[in-house]
Amino acid sequence: MISQAEKAERFLQLHRGKTPLLLPNPWDAGTAKLFTSLGFSALATTSSGHAATMGRFDGRVTRAEALDHATSIVAATDLPVRADLENGFRDDPAGVADTVRLAVNAGLVGCSVEDYSGDDEHPIYESDHAADRVAAAAEAAHSGPVRLVLTARSENYLHQRTDLGDTIARLQAFQEAGADVLYAPGVTEAGDLRTIVESVDLPVNVLALPEVPPVAELAEMGVARISVGGGFNLVGLGAVTKAALELLDEGTYGYWEQAKAGAEARNTAFDEELPK
Repeated sequence: MISQAEKAERFLQLHRGKTPLLLPNPWDAGTAKLFTSLGFSALATTSSGHAATMGRFDGRVTRAEALDHATSIVAATDLPVRADLENGFRDDPAGVADTVRLAVNAGLVGCSVEDYSGDDEHPIYESDHAADRVAAAAEAAHSGPVRLVLTARSENYLHQRTDLGDTIARLQAFQEAGADVLYAPGVTEAGDLRTIVESVDLPVNVLALPEVPPVAELAEMGVARISVGGGFNLVGLGAVTKAALELLDEGTYGYWEQAKAGAEARNTAFDEELPK
């Protein structure tokens, strides 16, 4: 058995390879087992995918629910698992630090903290406050029995603030505050992504959106990690919707062709041992 601390060190090393770390985002134990069986090297939770399993939108999950969910993903795989902990579920730096310490107890090897406030009028935290939150999170992540890999996120581009200069300044401040990985989800243009990578000294994560360059091009830029966020979860919802509408509207069962592929994947991914 590999210890949690060893997994955390392994996870950090995966950001320093010759090619980007491809990080899928399971939303339950079954998809965690599936992605493990397919050959990925690490996993990450998805806040939107987890919320969808409870019939909620992203940002409508509590800290306790997110950590319980993360614990279930960790238990389903031997791979390193990091968690999307949104904004740390608290506004103040001390509260964010508490969330990070709880992430260690959940068995995680890493977590992310974003600068989205949840306030519709002021959706992004003021820069200095955002950096203070990252600094508190980094101290908690790096001072415990397991050195968590802390990802600091600038959420500008997900909230109609397409200001590359401010985004880079925030990432640079997060770097100085002690983050291990930097992430600006929503940035899609190749030139902008290259500028971000060249403007910081830490590994950079990119969210794989339709407009984002392919993996090979991101690798050439020096991108260290690529994640899918809620993308795979939405693929699943789309496939189920298509199958359900076929039954409702056409009364046919063509969806079983896709279901056969799902059954094969399930049979490969899931173990046959009965719970004790």
